[in-house]
Amino acid sequence: MEIGNIVEYIDRQRITCAVILEVKKQRLRLLTENNREVNLSASRLLHRDNARLDLSQGRDKTVVTLKELANKRKSLIGHVDIKDLWEVLNTEQEWIDLPTMTEFCFPNSPSDDHQSAVIRAFFNDRLYFKFNPTGFFPNSQEQVERLTAHNKEAQRKERLIDVGGNLLKTIIDQSQSIVSHNLSDEQKEVIEILRAFYLFEKESNEHALAKAMLAKAGIDSVDGVFQILVKLDVFDEDENIDLHRFDLETDFPEPVMENASRLVESSQIISTDDQRKDLTALPIMTIDGQGTLDFDDALSLEDHGDYYDLGVHIVDVGHFIQKGDLTDTEAQARGSSIYMPDHKISMLPSMLAEGLCSLKADEVRPAISTMIRIRPSGEIIHYEIIPSLINVKQQLTYYDVNIVADDKKEMVILRNIAEKFRKRRLDAGAVQISVPEINVWINDARDVTVSKINRESPGRMLVSELMIMANWLMAKFLAEHNMPAVFRSQPEPRERLYKGDEGSLFQNWMQRKLISRFVLNHQPEWHSGLGLEAYVTATSPIRKYFDLVTQRQVRAILGLEEPYSTEEIDKIIQALEIPMSQVARIQFARHRYWLLKYLEKRVGQKDEAIVLYKKRNSYQILLPEYMLECELPISSGIELKPEDYIQVTIQHVSARKDILSVFMG
Repeated sequence: MEIGNIVEYIDRQRITCAVILEVKKQRLRLLTENNREVNLSASRLLHRDNARLDLSQGRDKTVVTLKELANKRKSLIGHVDIKDLWEVLNTEQEWIDLPTMTEFCFPNSPSDDHQSAVIRAFFNDRLYFKFNPTGFFPNSQEQVERLTAHNKEAQRKERLIDVGGNLLKTIIDQSQSIVSHNLSDEQKEVIEILRAFYLFEKESNEHALAKAMLAKAGIDSVDGVFQILVKLDVFDEDENIDLHRFDLETDFPEPVMENASRLVESSQIISTDDQRKDLTALPIMTIDGQGTLDFDDALSLEDHGDYYDLGVHIVDVGHFIQKGDLTDTEAQARGSSIYMPDHKISMLPSMLAEGLCSLKADEVRPAISTMIRIRPSGEIIHYEIIPSLINVKQQLTYYDVNIVADDKKEMVILRNIAEKFRKRRLDAGAVQISVPEINVWINDARDVTVSKINRESPGRMLVSELMIMANWLMAKFLAEHNMPAVFRSQPEPRERLYKGDEGSLFQNWMQRKLISRFVLNHQPEWHSGLGLEAYVTATSPIRKYFDLVTQRQVRAILGLEEPYSTEEIDKIIQALEIPMSQVARIQFARHRYWLLKYLEKRVGQKDEAIVLYKKRNSYQILLPEYMLECELPISSGIELKPEDYIQVTIQHVSARKDILSVFMG
């Protein structure tokens, strides 16, 4: 290489023409067609002419000459048909040197300009050949197809980035929503990409593409994406994002609805037979919340003076829904009904949950009845579990029961039985945790009403204890018959903060943090939280699949169907692990969302708080009025300790961002 040689190299994905000004070993000083001087390693050269420029003509004329030369060579590119060359040469699968390839393209006395044109053409279209400064190698048919698909995808993404960026800018500039059906197919694809990005961020398939769109539109936060999707009517302002993240269906598939309809249509008036005992004459009642429509448990009481006959009656869902049918399969996939302030997603279609399988007043229903003979002292004389027919006479609310709890004889007796059973559990080491329940109600105008419910009110307490009693007795029944079921157990808590039910609100709240996770197994074990040697849940078969499974095992002992095997029970426990964790998360998150939504309008309000514990730079506190935890920044000169009652002021709340901040005041 000598001073004055014309050379070409790649700079920022473009071929640049230059002339050598100076040679120092393998380093070159060049003057480019863009009138820049650069230092370059000789190894970076893509092409070197044999011809030399006369540098004595001066820098300006040299630059003009280089530009003219580059333009001439660009104009020759159109004479190079790379695809035709590949179709002829790809079967050889051999390297072809630059002079030979140039002769293929320009058979009549090719020059340095022609060689440069060939290099430039192959540099612009790298679909058919690999190349380096000295030669070309044809790609195989498979490689060409793969590169073609890759190039198309790259072009699609570039196009979508432009479309997406422009669409986002348009939406930002408009105050009103954009009607989605007026959008092009590409714009709709952009929206789906943004939707997936908001829901799953880095885990979304098109994460990088979405980020590029947002960058083009000048959006730098995920929250901005949510507001864009609201404007596009993709999401509602109060959208339940977890339903999308977990891909949970709120409606039932059509085949499941058709199957449920057939169940309703084929159901006949149930009559007594050798297996079912007619209990329709008993004074049976349901006790539930005011808005309950799916009644799955009921109570009856007969007073015989020196003993009582207590009945806990659970609707026999297994009588209607067979293992493995479409409705059962869908119920297992859902795992449980989901109860939220603004929405309920049932485990079973409403025609079953609120119709055929619901213990509605004055309608005969098949049931699994736990009949308990018990003394006024609380001693259980004996019990039996039987298939039955029942007819609910009264449908009471907790409020109804609370009003007459001290006056109506049967309610006084039920409370007495419940209180003595609780004492028995506490004496056995049960951990009684009593904290208020916060009820959040949303009306049609999305106004939020918050109320505190006393879970120890007479109605709620007696129902809770009697259902625990029934579940315990069903667990004993299953264990005595060596029947596998979904048994619940619980190891001892890490620490006990109080005895019996004497704990303060602070102690109850902190005790809940110290209890061990419950365990599901096909055989019974000690349940420390309840103080019982065996426990199942079988009193809510309309709402919980575990309860339906366990009820079926009871039915099997009673000769009503074939039981699940131990292996099947284990598989069901494993299969429901993820759905049940999702249900718990969705219910908690949605309840918290609407509580925060309520508090958004109460910024500046003062509230009482309880100090829970100290962190490094803050205290963790509890707002008893809402049973919400949040952080309180440490104030200089103020030292707080656990269980201190303080007054705080709500400073900032965002339900969408899950933010609640307060300060001392």
